[in-house]
Amino acid sequence: MAVDRLSKLSILAEKEQEDRILQLLQESQKIEIEDILQADENQPWLKKYFPDRAAKDDQAEKKYQELQQQIQTAISFIMNHGSVRDKAKRLPRKNYDLVTLENEFNEKKLRSVLTENKKLTDKWENIQQQLERWETVSSWADDWKNFDLAADEDSLYTTYLLGRAPDKEWENIQLFCQQKKIYLEILDSQKQETLFACLFLKKEASEIKEYLSHEGVIFEKNPYESSPKQLAAWADRQLQEWYQQEKKVAQKIGQLKKKVAFLQKSEEILLAKLQREKVKATLAHSNYIVVIRGWVATADIAELKEDLVAELAENALYFSLEDPSKEAITQKKVPTKLKNKKWIQPFESLTSMYALPKYEEIDPTPWMAPFYFVFFGMMVADLGYGLILLLGTTAGLKFFGLKPSFQSFFKLFQILSLSVIFWGIIYGTAFGVELPFQQLNPTEDFMTIFMISLVFGGLQLFTGLFLAAKENLKRKDYLSAVREGFSWQGILAGILIAALGTMILHSDLLKNIGIILAVINALFIVIIPAIQSRSRIGGFFSGLYDLYGITGYIGDFVSYSRLMALGISGGSIAMAFNLLVGTLPTVARFTIGIVLIVALQGLNLFLSVLSAYVHAARLQYVEYFGKFYQGGGRAFRPFKTAEKYLNITNKRRKVK
Repeated sequence: MAVDRLSKLSILAEKEQEDRILQLLQESQKIEIEDILQADENQPWLKKYFPDRAAKDDQAEKKYQELQQQIQTAISFIMNHGSVRDKAKRLPRKNYDLVTLENEFNEKKLRSVLTENKKLTDKWENIQQQLERWETVSSWADDWKNFDLAADEDSLYTTYLLGRAPDKEWENIQLFCQQKKIYLEILDSQKQETLFACLFLKKEASEIKEYLSHEGVIFEKNPYESSPKQLAAWADRQLQEWYQQEKKVAQKIGQLKKKVAFLQKSEEILLAKLQREKVKATLAHSNYIVVIRGWVATADIAELKEDLVAELAENALYFSLEDPSKEAITQKKVPTKLKNKKWIQPFESLTSMYALPKYEEIDPTPWMAPFYFVFFGMMVADLGYGLILLLGTTAGLKFFGLKPSFQSFFKLFQILSLSVIFWGIIYGTAFGVELPFQQLNPTEDFMTIFMISLVFGGLQLFTGLFLAAKENLKRKDYLSAVREGFSWQGILAGILIAALGTMILHSDLLKNIGIILAVINALFIVIIPAIQSRSRIGGFFSGLYDLYGITGYIGDFVSYSRLMALGISGGSIAMAFNLLVGTLPTVARFTIGIVLIVALQGLNLFLSVLSAYVHAARLQYVEYFGKFYQGGGRAFRPFKTAEKYLNITNKRRKVK
């Protein structure tokens, strides 16, 4: 279990076979395509053998992009505006092989559905414009409906105006109108303003408007030919008619919900085709041949070549292999692809959250997974919670179509639920209720649980130091193996032996053995840097500083006490919730109490799982990985499909 060994595979083929080869590679999900044109090491042979490289035709890419965008727009429009009575027929997430999927692509039918959707979209937008227009008319007419003169109704000597007057100036305006003998009529009172109409002589219009304007009146002009009263009735009729039109079009849009699954499948296919078109821009082309290069796991090469040859015939392809160079590894041009057993793979997400290993570095996942498994279960430690986790994740994996990333997440918690169940049996609790087969009582045996936590912590720290030594031995750096790994193991072992002899067994022999072991290994930590360094004195003081790091191990050991603390706190909270509901009257206990206990236990389950997920990860990242692991690798990015709606199987296809 380690970082997978990779090789660079080059494929030379006829240009007319390019799309077929890319389709098979995309389905396999086993190769990371290299951008040949951008890599500096490829420039000499590109200039020699591809001096006049053929320009990529991007018409197909534009076509697929346009169709894919139209599908996205269509699905969004159908789902948002279709009649709610019609249920959408979505595409169920299933496994497909890419060739079979693309054989189902019907471009003619797709364009027909998109055309139908476009027509309905245009109708819908026109209706919305009309509704917006008539709602504006209706709103204006509603404000001024008490005024029954049309815009062109005027006399030879008199005229009128409509206005909005601020409430604080309304008394002044009324007084002014009385003095000028202006006919004033209040049409409506709204928030902080009064709508009014006034009738006056035309010869006084200028003076009256100037005064009203000075008082903050906003003049309103009738933009329509009819009177507001007539307009209000007309607008209501128009709105009713357009609402009916909207309802009919919504029903037609709703009928397209049956075709959502077809649109989603078509989009999945187009995304795959679009991905291939984008990859073509990274390949070396001439008018007749194409070169495809990429990183492949060495173990997958034979199978990949066999699949390609079975489809395209052996004489149609030329393969060459190249091992990663030291320079490529140093410059992180070689990606990191993890290879672990099936039950370890879900834990890879925890490693990637911290940092992927470099190509030649150890993969910490299999060394971390058993500890994380135990720690997570010990922090939640409830039989009932474990069973809920197990049933929930199993049901999710079996009955819900999940993306591969979500499948891995569910599998992780499915595995972790077994640890929760195990520790729930050890602690003898289910939903905070003590069970008759309790092995450890969290409220009484907390010192025992504390010691168990420290033992697990010690095991993990010793494992981390062993891995630090192992990595240095792999690099043939034997002194560093002693300094960074074995010596620290010796110091910690010596301290533990001395403590055992002094406090428990009361043996002077064990105490002396422990002290001697710790001192000898401490000398190694001080002396080895002096040997390795150019400056003996500088190396000596560097060793002394390293030795000071022993204080950090005290903090590391104490950090593992959270295994006890979180396990006990989660059970105590669950017990407190049970007591709280138990204090309710009998009737309330079996009515609202049931709802309350389900909600409270659900909250505690969520918080317990979240805390265990975070704190178990912290123990790996801080106390464990810091002993032997650096990380900093670049993730292997396989050439694959988007898998937006479907899962594309990467199993080897059987070719007849």
